[in-house]
Amino acid sequence: MPTKTITLELDAYEKLRLAKRAGESFTEVIRRAVLADAPLTGAALRDYLKSGGSRVNEKYIDAVEEASKYDPIPIDPWV
Repeated sequence: MPTKTITLELDAYEKLRLAKRAGESFTEVIRRAVLADAPLTGAALRDYLKSGGSRVNEKYIDAVEEASKYDPIPIDPWV
């Protein structure tokens, strides 16, 4: 697979290094990074969780979705 060399400022490199898990390459860190071009939505979060990206159990996700049906919509969401 072809590669590309990039230059990072030290603070960006440090953030990347700290995000790296044991045995993980920098490529793998970047691939699992969420780089949103647009604001994330609840649907996008649900899809991410269901894809296994967070290791959250699907049964738990289904339970949260079911419980959310009973959440009242607030009159003022900023309070």
